[in-house]
Formats: sequence, structure tokens, C-alpha cells
Amino acid sequence: MTQAATSSKAETEARERAQAYFDSKAGLPPAEVRAQVAAAFDSLAAALGEVRPERAAVRTIADEWSAQEVVDHLLETFRPGVDELRCLLAGVRPPGAPIPASLQSKAPSLRPWPWLLDELRRSEQDVLDLLSAAPAGFAGPARAPIVMVVNVPDAAPLHWIQDLEWKAYALVSWRLHTIDHLKQIRRVLAAY
Repeated sequence: MTQAATSSKAETEARERAQAYFDSKAGLPPAEVRAQVAAAFDSLAAALGEVRPERAAVRTIADEWSAQEVVDHLLETFRPGVDELRCLLAGVRPPGAPIPASLQSKAPSLRPWPWLLDELRRSEQDVLDLLSAAPAGFAGPARAPIVMVVNVPDAAPLHWIQDLEWKAYALVSWRLHTIDHLKQIRRVLAAY
């Protein structure tokens, strides 16, 4: 099989797995969506508690972000995500392009570590508050575009734009995204 055919097959399989995940979560009650997101946030908080402040900005692995850069990225993507979730819960498609996959602030290594952690916690609480306020039977018609990033073994990550309803949006933006970067933080910590 050619490299192009292998890549196409991997992308097709990744899209199918993603769609199966979205379909499996469509019937979840809002309280369960919130619980799954909260569990991811709690796991991340536990891992970040192991990061020594003086080491937070140190890149311990070539081509990997430092713990500080990861937290900066999460903060920068969570903030606009909160606005997009507000739109979805109001039944409105968020305006503009999807949040970029590798979004960071202009100077992630210059932001104070305690400030980053506090801001991340505030953003996480905003997410949880919005999810708590979602009506039990709410199935809004609006969809938000999101940049899906799927890691593929022995290959570059796959990217595509996917329109998601609010539950899938919340689970991808805050549960799966957090878990993916939690794994990255754990790799960074193991290399200290």
C-alpha cells in the first residue's frame, strides 16, 4: 500500500472512530457530560500539583511543550471555548472560525505559573457552571466547528474540521483535550 493510501485509510478510520464516539455520547444527560469533564479537570489538577514551579517552563523533552506551555495552551483554548459553549446552549452557531489547534498566548513562558494555574481553574469552573445550567433534555440544533486532532501511531496527527452539537463539543473540547494534554504533562514530569 502506498503512503498516501495508508494515510487516507488512517484518516478514514480516525473519522469513523470519532463519529462512533460522538454517537455514543449523544444520549448522555447533561449531568453526566459535566461529570466526565469534571473528572478530566480533577486528573489534570492532580498532575499539575506535581509540577514544581521552578521547573514548569523547562522543556524536558525535545519537540514537546513544557508544562507551562501546555497550561497556557489549555487556558487560551478554554476561554474562547466557553463563549462557544454559551452560543451552543443558546441554540446559536458560534461566529467565526474554529479555535486553532495549537493556540497559545504570545509569551507562554513569561506568564507566572501561579497565575496560569489560577486562570485555568477559573476557566474550568466557567465550563462546569455552564454545563450545570444545561437543561436536562436540551438538544439544541446549533453546531460548532472544531478542529479535530487525532494522534495516529507512527504518523503525524490528523486534523480536520468537524461540526459538533453541544455535548460532543463539551466532551471533545474539555474532556478529551484535557486527557490528551494530561498525558503530555505526565511525559514531561517523567522526564524531570
